[in-house]
Amino acid sequence: MSYHKELAAAKKAASLAARLCQNVQKALLQSDVQSKTDKTPVTVADYGSQALVSFVLQQELRAEFSLVAEEDSKDLRKDGAQEIVERITKLVNYSLTSDGSYNVTLSTEDVLKAIDSGRSEGGSQGQHWVLDPIDGTKGFLRGDQYAIALALLDGGKVVLGVLACPNLPLTSLKDAGQHSPNNEVGCLFFAVVGGGTYMQPLDGSSAVKVQVSAVENPEEASFFESYEAAHSMHDLSSLIAQKLGVKAPPVRIDSQAKYGALSRGDGAIYLRFPHKGYREKIWDHAAGCIVVTEAGGVVTDAAGQPLDFSKGKHLDVDTGIIVTNQKLMPLLLNAVKESLKEKAPSS
Repeated sequence: MSYHKELAAAKKAASLAARLCQNVQKALLQSDVQSKTDKTPVTVADYGSQALVSFVLQQELRAEFSLVAEEDSKDLRKDGAQEIVERITKLVNYSLTSDGSYNVTLSTEDVLKAIDSGRSEGGSQGQHWVLDPIDGTKGFLRGDQYAIALALLDGGKVVLGVLACPNLPLTSLKDAGQHSPNNEVGCLFFAVVGGGTYMQPLDGSSAVKVQVSAVENPEEASFFESYEAAHSMHDLSSLIAQKLGVKAPPVRIDSQAKYGALSRGDGAIYLRFPHKGYREKIWDHAAGCIVVTEAGGVVTDAAGQPLDFSKGKHLDVDTGIIVTNQKLMPLLLNAVKESLKEKAPSS
Protein backbone atom coordinates (compact mmCIF):
# COMPACT_ATOMS: atom_id res chain seq x y z
CA MET A 1 0.00 0.00 0.00
CA SER A 2 1.28 3.47 -0.84
CA TYR A 3 -0.54 5.52 1.89
CA HIS A 4 -0.23 8.52 -0.43
CA LYS A 5 -3.62 10.02 0.46
CA GLU A 6 -3.14 9.33 4.17
CA LEU A 7 0.25 11.07 4.16
CA ALA A 8 -1.14 14.18 2.46
CA ALA A 9 -3.97 14.34 5.03
CA ALA A 10 -1.61 13.79 7.97
CA LYS A 11 0.79 16.52 6.82
CA LYS A 12 -2.06 18.95 6.37
CA ALA A 13 -3.59 18.11 9.76
CA ALA A 14 -0.28 18.39 11.65
CA SER A 15 0.68 21.66 9.90
CA LEU A 16 -2.67 23.28 10.74
CA ALA A 17 -2.42 22.09 14.34
CA ALA A 18 1.12 23.49 14.53
CA ARG A 19 -0.13 26.88 13.37
CA LEU A 20 -2.81 26.88 16.07
CA CYS A 21 -0.19 25.97 18.69
CA GLN A 22 2.13 28.75 17.51
CA ASN A 23 -0.68 31.29 17.89
CA VAL A 24 -1.41 30.11 21.42
CA GLN A 25 2.25 30.00 22.44
CA LYS A 26 2.76 33.58 21.27
CA ALA A 27 -0.05 34.83 23.47
CA LEU A 28 0.28 32.36 26.28
CA LEU A 29 -1.98 33.53 29.06
CA GLN A 30 -2.14 31.92 32.45
CA SER A 31 -5.86 31.38 31.94
CA ASP A 32 -5.05 29.02 29.08
CA VAL A 33 -3.42 26.52 31.39
CA GLN A 34 -5.48 24.25 33.59
CA SER A 35 -4.43 21.15 35.46
CA LYS A 36 -5.64 17.75 34.43
CA THR A 37 -6.40 15.36 37.27
CA ASP A 38 -2.83 14.01 37.12
CA LYS A 39 -1.59 17.60 37.49
CA THR A 40 0.18 17.79 34.11
CA PRO A 41 -0.50 21.12 32.52
CA VAL A 42 -2.88 21.00 29.61
CA THR A 43 -3.64 24.01 27.49
CA VAL A 44 -6.27 25.17 25.08
CA ALA A 45 -3.70 24.29 22.42
CA ASP A 46 -3.73 20.56 23.32
CA TYR A 47 -7.48 20.42 22.88
CA GLY A 48 -7.52 22.69 19.83
CA SER A 49 -4.75 20.70 18.17
CA GLN A 50 -6.60 17.41 18.75
CA ALA A 51 -9.90 18.83 17.44
CA LEU A 52 -8.20 20.18 14.30
CA VAL A 53 -6.29 16.98 13.50
CA SER A 54 -9.42 14.89 14.00
CA PHE A 55 -11.53 17.22 11.83
CA VAL A 56 -8.99 17.44 8.99
CA LEU A 57 -8.39 13.67 8.84
CA GLN A 58 -12.13 13.04 8.69
CA GLN A 59 -12.64 15.67 5.99
CA GLU A 60 -9.74 14.50 3.86
CA LEU A 61 -10.18 10.74 4.15
CA ARG A 62 -13.96 10.42 4.33
CA ALA A 63 -13.57 6.85 5.53
CA GLU A 64 -14.17 4.89 8.68
CA PHE A 65 -11.96 6.53 11.21
CA SER A 66 -10.21 5.37 14.37
CA LEU A 67 -8.06 7.74 16.44
CA VAL A 68 -6.08 6.93 19.58
CA ALA A 69 -5.26 10.27 21.21
CA GLU A 70 -4.29 11.75 24.52
CA GLU A 71 -7.17 14.11 25.33
CA ASP A 72 -10.93 13.77 25.80
CA SER A 73 -13.63 16.35 26.52
CA LYS A 74 -14.55 15.15 30.03
CA ASP A 75 -13.07 18.17 31.83
CA LEU A 76 -14.40 20.52 29.16
CA ARG A 77 -18.00 19.39 29.72
CA LYS A 78 -17.89 20.27 33.44
CA ASP A 79 -19.54 23.36 34.90
CA GLY A 80 -17.34 26.41 34.62
CA ALA A 81 -15.44 25.23 31.54
CA GLN A 82 -17.62 27.17 29.08
CA GLU A 83 -15.12 29.99 28.64
CA ILE A 84 -12.23 27.67 27.77
CA VAL A 85 -14.44 25.68 25.37
CA GLU A 86 -15.41 28.89 23.56
CA ARG A 87 -11.77 29.90 23.35
CA ILE A 88 -10.81 26.50 21.87
CA THR A 89 -13.68 26.72 19.35
CA LYS A 90 -12.61 30.21 18.32
CA LEU A 91 -9.01 29.04 17.84
CA VAL A 92 -10.05 26.01 15.77
CA ASN A 93 -12.34 28.09 13.54
CA TYR A 94 -9.69 30.79 13.11
CA SER A 95 -7.18 28.13 11.99
CA LEU A 96 -9.67 26.62 9.52
CA THR A 97 -10.64 30.01 8.09
CA SER A 98 -7.03 31.16 7.68
CA ASP A 99 -6.21 27.94 5.84
CA GLY A 100 -9.06 28.52 3.40
CA SER A 101 -9.61 24.87 2.37
CA TYR A 102 -12.73 24.31 4.46
CA ASN A 103 -15.72 26.56 4.24
CA VAL A 104 -17.15 25.65 7.64
CA THR A 105 -17.71 27.08 11.09
CA LEU A 106 -17.68 24.51 13.87
CA SER A 107 -19.95 24.82 16.91
CA THR A 108 -18.61 24.14 20.41
CA GLU A 109 -20.37 20.74 20.27
CA ASP A 110 -18.64 19.94 16.92
CA VAL A 111 -15.30 20.73 18.54
CA LEU A 112 -16.01 18.59 21.63
CA LYS A 113 -17.09 15.71 19.37
CA ALA A 114 -13.91 16.06 17.30
CA ILE A 115 -11.82 15.90 20.50
CA ASP A 116 -13.75 12.80 21.58
CA SER A 117 -13.16 10.96 18.34
CA GLY A 118 -9.74 10.18 19.87
CA ARG A 119 -11.17 7.56 22.21
CA SER A 120 -10.16 4.49 20.23
CA GLU A 121 -8.10 1.83 22.00
CA GLY A 122 -5.94 0.91 18.97
CA GLY A 123 -4.75 -2.68 18.74
CA SER A 124 -3.49 -5.15 16.17
CA GLN A 125 -6.49 -5.17 13.80
CA GLY A 126 -7.25 -2.60 11.11
CA GLN A 127 -6.03 0.99 10.84
CA HIS A 128 -5.71 3.42 13.73
CA TRP A 129 -4.38 6.96 13.77
CA VAL A 130 -2.28 7.77 16.85
CA LEU A 131 -1.98 11.38 18.02
CA ASP A 132 -0.21 13.37 20.68
CA PRO A 133 -1.72 16.83 20.04
CA ILE A 134 1.12 18.51 21.94
CA ASP A 135 3.97 16.26 22.91
CA GLY A 136 6.08 18.18 25.42
CA THR A 137 3.45 20.42 27.05
CA LYS A 138 6.02 21.64 29.58
CA GLY A 139 8.37 22.63 26.76
CA PHE A 140 5.44 24.36 25.09
CA LEU A 141 4.69 26.33 28.27
CA ARG A 142 8.36 27.29 28.62
CA GLY A 143 8.58 28.47 25.01
CA ASP A 144 10.90 25.59 24.13
CA GLN A 145 10.51 22.43 22.04
CA TYR A 146 7.26 20.55 21.52
CA ALA A 147 5.79 18.47 18.70
CA ILE A 148 2.49 17.54 17.12
CA ALA A 149 3.00 13.81 16.64
CA LEU A 150 0.71 11.87 14.32
CA ALA A 151 1.15 8.29 13.12
CA LEU A 152 -0.87 5.62 11.36
CA LEU A 153 -0.96 2.01 12.54
CA ASP A 154 -1.98 -0.69 10.09
CA GLY A 155 -2.29 -4.19 11.51
CA GLY A 156 -0.44 -3.09 14.66
CA LYS A 157 2.59 -1.73 12.74
CA VAL A 158 3.47 1.95 12.33
CA VAL A 159 3.28 2.63 8.58
CA LEU A 160 3.33 6.42 8.50
CA GLY A 161 4.49 9.20 10.80
CA VAL A 162 4.44 12.99 10.80
CA LEU A 163 6.18 15.21 13.37
CA ALA A 164 5.51 18.93 13.31
CA CYS A 165 8.12 20.73 15.45
CA PRO A 166 7.26 24.46 15.42
CA ASN A 167 10.31 25.62 17.43
CA LEU A 168 12.97 23.30 16.03
CA PRO A 169 15.60 25.20 13.99
CA LEU A 170 15.78 24.28 10.31
CA THR A 171 19.54 23.94 10.63
CA SER A 172 21.25 21.34 12.82
CA LEU A 173 21.15 21.82 16.59
CA LYS A 174 24.92 21.30 16.48
CA ASP A 175 25.19 24.66 14.70
CA ALA A 176 22.21 26.57 16.02
CA GLY A 177 21.59 25.21 19.50
CA GLN A 178 17.91 25.00 20.41
CA HIS A 179 17.20 28.59 19.40
CA SER A 180 18.02 29.52 15.84
CA PRO A 181 19.94 32.84 15.69
CA ASN A 182 18.00 34.15 12.66
CA ASN A 183 14.78 32.59 13.90
CA GLU A 184 14.47 30.08 11.07
CA VAL A 185 12.43 27.54 12.96
CA GLY A 186 9.59 25.15 12.25
CA CYS A 187 10.21 21.68 10.81
CA LEU A 188 7.87 19.02 9.50
CA PHE A 189 9.30 15.48 9.39
CA PHE A 190 7.41 12.74 7.59
CA ALA A 191 7.97 9.09 6.74
CA VAL A 192 6.07 6.24 5.12
CA VAL A 193 7.17 2.64 5.56
CA GLY A 194 9.75 1.73 2.92
CA GLY A 195 9.95 5.29 1.61
CA GLY A 196 12.61 7.06 3.69
CA THR A 197 12.26 10.15 5.89
CA TYR A 198 11.89 13.73 4.69
CA MET A 199 12.02 17.12 6.35
CA GLN A 200 10.52 20.36 5.12
CA PRO A 201 9.92 23.79 6.64
CA LEU A 202 6.47 24.10 8.24
CA ASP A 203 5.62 26.77 5.69
CA GLY A 204 5.41 23.98 3.12
CA SER A 205 8.45 24.70 0.95
CA SER A 206 10.35 21.81 -0.62
CA ALA A 207 11.28 18.68 1.32
CA VAL A 208 14.72 17.09 1.62
CA LYS A 209 15.53 13.47 2.42
CA VAL A 210 17.30 13.02 5.76
CA GLN A 211 19.57 10.34 7.24
CA VAL A 212 20.63 9.51 10.78
CA SER A 213 24.22 10.25 11.84
CA ALA A 214 26.81 7.86 10.41
CA VAL A 215 29.08 8.20 13.49
CA GLU A 216 30.71 4.87 14.35
CA ASN A 217 32.99 5.97 17.17
CA PRO A 218 30.99 6.59 20.37
CA GLU A 219 33.55 9.17 21.49
CA GLU A 220 32.32 11.38 18.64
CA ALA A 221 28.63 10.75 19.35
CA SER A 222 26.34 13.16 21.10
CA PHE A 223 23.15 12.08 22.81
CA PHE A 224 19.68 13.43 23.51
CA GLU A 225 17.57 12.87 26.57
CA SER A 226 14.41 14.30 28.12
CA TYR A 227 14.62 17.86 29.40
CA GLU A 228 12.73 16.96 32.56
CA ALA A 229 14.53 14.74 35.09
CA ALA A 230 11.07 13.51 36.07
CA HIS A 231 10.66 11.98 32.60
CA SER A 232 13.92 10.04 32.39
CA MET A 233 16.70 8.94 34.75
CA HIS A 234 19.53 11.30 33.86
CA ASP A 235 22.00 9.55 36.18
CA LEU A 236 21.52 6.25 34.33
CA SER A 237 21.95 7.98 30.96
CA SER A 238 25.20 9.58 32.09
CA LEU A 239 26.55 6.23 33.32
CA ILE A 240 25.76 4.69 29.90
CA ALA A 241 27.39 7.62 28.12
CA GLN A 242 30.46 7.27 30.34
CA LYS A 243 30.76 3.53 29.54
CA LEU A 244 30.49 4.30 25.82
CA GLY A 245 33.14 7.01 26.08
CA VAL A 246 30.79 9.77 24.89
CA LYS A 247 32.61 13.08 25.41
CA ALA A 248 29.86 15.60 24.61
CA PRO A 249 27.42 16.66 27.35
CA PRO A 250 23.80 15.51 26.85
CA VAL A 251 21.45 17.65 24.80
CA ARG A 252 18.21 17.89 26.78
CA ILE A 253 15.10 18.54 24.70
CA ASP A 254 11.39 18.10 25.34
CA SER A 255 9.14 15.96 23.16
CA GLN A 256 9.52 13.84 20.04
CA ALA A 257 11.41 16.76 18.48
CA LYS A 258 14.36 14.58 19.65
CA TYR A 259 13.37 11.89 17.16
CA GLY A 260 13.18 14.52 14.39
CA ALA A 261 16.57 15.99 15.27
CA LEU A 262 18.07 12.49 15.44
CA SER A 263 16.61 11.51 12.05
CA ARG A 264 18.58 14.30 10.38
CA GLY A 265 21.80 13.52 12.24
CA ASP A 266 21.89 16.33 14.85
CA GLY A 267 22.94 13.72 17.43
CA ALA A 268 23.60 9.98 17.31
CA ILE A 269 21.87 8.56 20.41
CA TYR A 270 18.62 9.09 22.32
CA LEU A 271 18.15 7.48 25.74
CA ARG A 272 14.88 7.37 27.65
CA PHE A 273 14.66 5.58 30.99
CA PRO A 274 11.46 6.49 32.81
CA HIS A 275 11.20 6.03 36.57
CA LYS A 276 9.88 2.74 37.90
CA GLY A 277 6.17 2.17 37.45
CA TYR A 278 5.77 4.43 34.42
CA ARG A 279 4.13 2.88 31.34
CA GLU A 280 4.95 4.36 27.97
CA LYS A 281 2.03 5.45 25.75
CA ILE A 282 2.02 4.68 22.04
CA TRP A 283 1.41 8.32 21.08
CA ASP A 284 4.71 9.35 22.70
CA HIS A 285 6.76 7.23 20.31
CA ALA A 286 4.82 6.02 17.23
CA ALA A 287 5.53 8.96 14.88
CA GLY A 288 9.10 9.44 16.15
CA CYS A 289 9.86 5.75 15.80
CA ILE A 290 9.08 5.55 12.07
CA VAL A 291 10.71 8.92 11.36
CA VAL A 292 13.99 7.57 12.80
CA THR A 293 13.82 4.04 11.39
CA GLU A 294 13.04 5.24 7.86
CA ALA A 295 16.06 7.56 8.16
CA GLY A 296 18.24 4.49 8.82
CA GLY A 297 18.13 4.40 12.62
CA VAL A 298 17.15 1.70 15.10
CA VAL A 299 14.65 2.04 17.97
CA THR A 300 14.47 -0.69 20.63
CA ASP A 301 13.84 -1.19 24.32
CA ALA A 302 16.74 -1.69 26.73
CA ALA A 303 16.80 -5.42 25.94
CA GLY A 304 17.17 -4.77 22.21
CA GLN A 305 13.57 -5.69 21.33
CA PRO A 306 11.65 -3.60 18.76
CA LEU A 307 8.74 -1.54 20.12
CA ASP A 308 5.34 -3.25 19.80
CA PHE A 309 2.51 -0.81 18.97
CA SER A 310 -0.14 -3.50 18.58
CA LYS A 311 -1.20 -3.88 22.23
CA GLY A 312 -3.52 -0.89 22.64
CA LYS A 313 -2.63 2.45 24.22
CA HIS A 314 0.48 1.30 26.09
CA LEU A 315 3.91 0.08 25.10
CA ASP A 316 5.31 -2.67 27.28
CA VAL A 317 9.02 -2.03 27.13
CA ASP A 318 11.90 -3.50 29.08
CA THR A 319 13.30 -0.68 31.30
CA GLY A 320 13.54 2.07 28.67
CA ILE A 321 13.88 3.09 25.04
CA ILE A 322 17.14 3.51 23.15
CA VAL A 323 17.65 4.97 19.70
CA THR A 324 20.79 5.19 17.55
CA ASN A 325 22.26 4.19 14.18
CA GLN A 326 22.88 0.57 13.18
CA LYS A 327 26.65 0.75 13.72
CA LEU A 328 26.45 2.06 17.29
CA MET A 329 23.52 -0.10 18.46
CA PRO A 330 25.53 -3.19 19.55
CA LEU A 331 27.92 -1.00 21.60
CA LEU A 332 25.02 0.95 23.07
CA LEU A 333 23.09 -2.18 24.07
CA ASN A 334 26.18 -3.49 25.78
CA ALA A 335 26.71 -0.26 27.73
CA VAL A 336 23.01 -0.25 28.71
CA LYS A 337 23.21 -3.85 29.96
CA GLU A 338 26.37 -3.17 32.03
CA SER A 339 24.97 0.06 33.48
CA LEU A 340 21.66 -1.53 34.47
CA LYS A 341 23.56 -4.34 36.19
CA GLU A 342 25.64 -1.80 38.10
CA LYS A 343 22.62 0.28 39.12
CA ALA A 344 20.54 -2.74 40.21
CA PRO A 345 21.95 -3.21 43.75
CA SER A 346 21.53 0.47 44.63
CA SER A 347 17.93 0.76 43.43
